[in-house]
Amino acid sequence: MSRALPPFEELDELDAEAVRSWCARSLDALGREREEIDAINVYPVADGDTGTNLYLTAEAAHQAVEAVFAASAPTPDTAETVRAMAHGALLGARGNSGTILSQLLRGMAGVLADGCDGDHLARALGEAASAARRAVAHPVEGTILTVASAAAGACAAGGGLVDVARNAHEGARTALAATSGQLDVLERAGVVDAGGRGLVTVLGALLETVTGQAPPPVDETWATPAPPEDCPTEDGPAYEVIYLLEAGDEAVELLRSRLDALGESLVVVGGDGLWNVHVHVDDAGAAVEAGVEAGRPHRIRITHFAADSSAASARGERAQRAVVAVVPGEGLAGLCAEAGATTVRALPGEQPAGDDLLDAIRRAHAREVVLLPNDTDLRQAAAAAAERARAEGIRVALIPTRAAVQGIAALAVHEPDRRFDEDVVAMTAAAGATRYAELAVAERQSFTSAGVCQAGDILGLIEGDVAVIGADLTETARTVLDRMLSAGGELVTLVVADDTPPGLAPDLEAHVRRGYLAVDTTTYHAGAGAPPLLIGVE
Repeated sequence: MSRALPPFEELDELDAEAVRSWCARSLDALGREREEIDAINVYPVADGDTGTNLYLTAEAAHQAVEAVFAASAPTPDTAETVRAMAHGALLGARGNSGTILSQLLRGMAGVLADGCDGDHLARALGEAASAARRAVAHPVEGTILTVASAAAGACAAGGGLVDVARNAHEGARTALAATSGQLDVLERAGVVDAGGRGLVTVLGALLETVTGQAPPPVDETWATPAPPEDCPTEDGPAYEVIYLLEAGDEAVELLRSRLDALGESLVVVGGDGLWNVHVHVDDAGAAVEAGVEAGRPHRIRITHFAADSSAASARGERAQRAVVAVVPGEGLAGLCAEAGATTVRALPGEQPAGDDLLDAIRRAHAREVVLLPNDTDLRQAAAAAAERARAEGIRVALIPTRAAVQGIAALAVHEPDRRFDEDVVAMTAAAGATRYAELAVAERQSFTSAGVCQAGDILGLIEGDVAVIGADLTETARTVLDRMLSAGGELVTLVVADDTPPGLAPDLEAHVRRGYLAVDTTTYHAGAGAPPLLIGVE
């Protein structure tokens, strides 16, 4: 005979354990509903990833809270826990809705750090809704902002913790149901706002945390998008650009103005010197450059809104195959994105982590993914990300590309309509047939395989080893090219950074034409943040 479990005691206030439970429940709930939320994502861009972005944002918040618990004995205090939740969400925010969710949590944390009873929660939700609206350049009704405001309004009178949580959740549900009538794009698609639905899920997890009872089930009509031919397709910017930015308040205000003129869906959240910037633009390089002028951008993510994959995602379908490539420089990121790849930026001295690669695999929203790390040092992180993605049901092939030029060669022969194994073999063969070199500037005196170099010397690295030490960039590049072409070759690929002399690429192209009549040359511009010169010989 089984013994009945003791009844759950409703909470009068949130403590650190309750905040931890809320984060875990939010993550679990968004994980269950992620694909359904992706399927109804038609605004601001029908790219079918709102559920995924909210899940990743909640995952970052959850991991930050778990880290605080792991470092504290016996448990952290509530203020420290809510701040960790908000900070983790800020660092890991993804997409338009994820970025807004991070600001909602940040707004709540500022109030909950002083108290976590019902009245504080009501004020926290009010501050969260206001902070989120301030973060969005052009607030639109019928979105997650509307749902957040309704949740705050429904519990503005305060009261006990349970009543406030229940009123906020019910207010959010009511507002969500009305969103389809507030935006034409939602009405034509027959859906509610995807970001708003995700917020209802997060508030439902909060209600379950304080009552011990599951929230009301999701209305089935919220998960039923219109047939594909009825879904809206609207023109918009080509790229989504997201980055963390270390900058002061005045610099960020100027950045807002610049990015607002460049694109749309601008959201800038954060404060105290650390910001998360999100914008949709046609010129991804200009958006990143604006961040460089404002401060120090890092964790830069550039996603190309491919029409075909967007349509599939809007129907709740995964694209069959995608390529994820790590690239140095925004120019190469744009080049690879135009070829259909999801890109991850590698910054000087700051390689992407395994979580960044896993995030990119998820953002690709495909059943099959080819992963191009394009750096020997990323092999282990890429392998770990691939293994984690496989555990989520994604078929991932890791091609061990050691340089960006090998990745370009692999991407050039990529054919998504081919069988997966055949495509991977062809891309691997193309990468393996590409010898690579890099020119760099020595930072200090050191011993190399080519002898002793001094600070400021030009180093010519072939296949990762220093082969040439010179004083002039162009002359050293010619020597490296001659050594590589002495073993034969049909195509030379030059990838030039912004800060190299303007005549470098034309000089090297002429050098190849004069000395190697049967060899073609292709030049790409890597933009800022890339090595001075990358060379590939196929």
